Amino acid sequence: GAALGLGLGPGPGPVVAVLCGAALAALAIRRRPGVGAAVVAAVLCGAVAAAVAALGRADLTRGPVPELAKEGAFAPVTLRVDSDPSEVGAGPVRTVLLRGTVVRVGRSRVRTPVILLAGRDTRAWLGLIPSTTVALSARFAPPGEQDRDAAAVLRATGPPTITGPPSTAQHMAAGLRAGLRAAAAPLPKDARQLLPGLVVGDTSALDPDLADAFRVTDLAHLTAVSGANLTFVLILLIGPPGRAIRVERRGLAAALGLPLRWTAGAGALLTLGFTLLCRPSPSVLRAAVCGLITLLAIGTGRRRSLLPALAAAVLLLVLYQPGLARSYGFTLSVLATGSLLTLAPRWGAALTARGLPARLAEGLAAAAAAQAVCGPVIVLLSARLSLVGVPCNLLAEPAVGAATVLGFAALLIRPLAPALAYAPAWLASWPTRWIAAVGRHGAALPGADIAWPQGRPGAVLLAVVTVAAVTCGRQLLHRPWPAAACALLLLLALLRPLPVPLPRLVARWPPDDWRLAMCDVGQGDALALSAGPGAALVVDAGPDPAAVDHCLRDLRVTSVPLLILTHFHADHVDGLPGVLRGRRVGAIETTVLNEPAGQAAGVRREAAAARVPMVRAVAGERRSLGPLEWRVLWPPPEAESLPADDPNDASVALLVRDAGLTLLLMGDLEPDTQQELLETVPDLPHVDVLKVAHHGSAYQDPALLARVRPRLALISVGAGNPYGHPAARTLAALRGLGAVVLRTDRDGPIAVSGAGPAGLRTVLKESR
Repeated sequence: GAALGLGLGPGPGPVVAVLCGAALAALAIRRRPGVGAAVVAAVLCGAVAAAVAALGRADLTRGPVPELAKEGAFAPVTLRVDSDPSEVGAGPVRTVLLRGTVVRVGRSRVRTPVILLAGRDTRAWLGLIPSTTVALSARFAPPGEQDRDAAAVLRATGPPTITGPPSTAQHMAAGLRAGLRAAAAPLPKDARQLLPGLVVGDTSALDPDLADAFRVTDLAHLTAVSGANLTFVLILLIGPPGRAIRVERRGLAAALGLPLRWTAGAGALLTLGFTLLCRPSPSVLRAAVCGLITLLAIGTGRRRSLLPALAAAVLLLVLYQPGLARSYGFTLSVLATGSLLTLAPRWGAALTARGLPARLAEGLAAAAAAQAVCGPVIVLLSARLSLVGVPCNLLAEPAVGAATVLGFAALLIRPLAPALAYAPAWLASWPTRWIAAVGRHGAALPGADIAWPQGRPGAVLLAVVTVAAVTCGRQLLHRPWPAAACALLLLLALLRPLPVPLPRLVARWPPDDWRLAMCDVGQGDALALSAGPGAALVVDAGPDPAAVDHCLRDLRVTSVPLLILTHFHADHVDGLPGVLRGRRVGAIETTVLNEPAGQAAGVRREAAAARVPMVRAVAGERRSLGPLEWRVLWPPPEAESLPADDPNDASVALLVRDAGLTLLLMGDLEPDTQQELLETVPDLPHVDVLKVAHHGSAYQDPALLARVRPRLALISVGAGNPYGHPAARTLAALRGLGAVVLRTDRDGPIAVSGAGPAGLRTVLKESR
């Protein structure tokens, strides 16, 4: 019901769903009264959820904010900050993103949720605490398709003016989080970065390489605070949950002689404080409500079941905040918890019956159950499948509890005795460093993760494969030799001792109907757009002639009617001899800025030797080649018109249409130029494929990404490059917009095929 209400709004959809459910309920009551009552309850819950969702949508459509967004107007507003500010860019131009509620526009009082972007005075914006009220002047814009819980996107034109301080509770929570960061500051690098994430979900200092290692090994959930963190804290108070209402109960409450009701009250206060401290993210909210329901059962002394508590928590949260019905984080949290309550005990008992030690069996069953249930949802987000997730979680799990409890001790001691807080932080660093080592070594395995079909077909396929694996696994428990053979095959897939990489699900590369191919040329750019049999429009040549020549041979390209070199940096032009080798090249089109001078002169020499004419690309130029049509968006005709004397800012940017697909190729444009491009091309559309600028660096303009909102984002980047490309913030921003992100350092050469957005698909050559 909540999903229908959010998806269809206050229209007839929820009403039709409720009426259909009522009809089914009436039929069920006639056959089985008990089942009928359950169906009636479910229909009523759905009706209430749909009504709540419709009321929530009303805040997005009433008042002046939606109209200002449609007009793209400027207006002074008063905003209440609802989330922690976060950076989605870095370097000289950084952008701060936060969610808030507009409480005043001019003289009108409103209550409208918005998203705010601030590209100036970022330090002032980053210092804001949730519940702070600020005054600012902003430009309004309509929200994107993925931002349906916001009425507008605001771009601040100056610094904020604080008109109302944060609440006392929020101020204290922010101080505690800052104290934990200070206590962890003297620790070794990995522990310093990871400990705040394990304890309170603060990943602001996490290096992109460590974050990426956690993603590959399915350990990223450790830095997204969840029920496990709250469980560790509550166990200190109430002891093992199974004994919480027995005479032999344990924990701090039992040691102090607190009765059950006082224990439940203390646990409730602890839960509320935990939620405030760790921020009310979907997973934290789910854990908190489950914990409160369980504590209520403890306080009343009644027997309880955690599965009904989970169901009640989901229902209450969806009624309170219908947007959770389409939150991936909330879905993963609920699925993981449900798997631990249903599948894990049975699988653990089966493994124990086969002679596995009880603790090992429980840990293995928990990790496998969570992976099996959450896997289909994860591939919707990443189009990747981790082969090391279960063993890495199994190895990391024993250290998580110690690191979390010791980290909380450091957090609480720091305001009282800053010098003493270092002791528990130092102790916490040891299990924290172990977790980081597990993540890094697991991600370094050659077969740590594999590509998987993207979207709903990939999720369905993985669900089918998982069910088949579980079914076969039951049989393998009785047959040790086949089980050993399967384990050996998995080990070979992970270690890759053979020089030939294992094939993917789709081994043929390129597909016959490829439209675009991104070559794997290391730290550089080279891609080809099919212009007919044997012909291609080639954009950039990469740094290595052999690499680009090999890629074009794989693509069976023998003719290049036009080669576009977006700018003269070596990682885009030094591979030019490889493109010219054995191919007919009609012309070379370059940018207007001849910098760096050495590379520009080298391109002219190579072109003259091959007798290939050179032309310059300028904004506004429109050309076509076979099925391809493209428009040059950048640079302006004169080099003096560029915002900076930087070769990156002179990159040729193209908007290409091919067989119903829309592609945007951004070269290495920097954020200032991206912003100017956005202003000079007001009709820039949403695109199917985006070639991410500058190898996915942190230098991106969030407004441009939000405008084009790509379905597929491609990043050409070299493995182990020293620049930190691609940046974790850029990857997060793209995925937050709903894009599938593929990168050559992990995915190898990438081919895009299909006709029209509905037929868009990607084919990868080899697994990394």
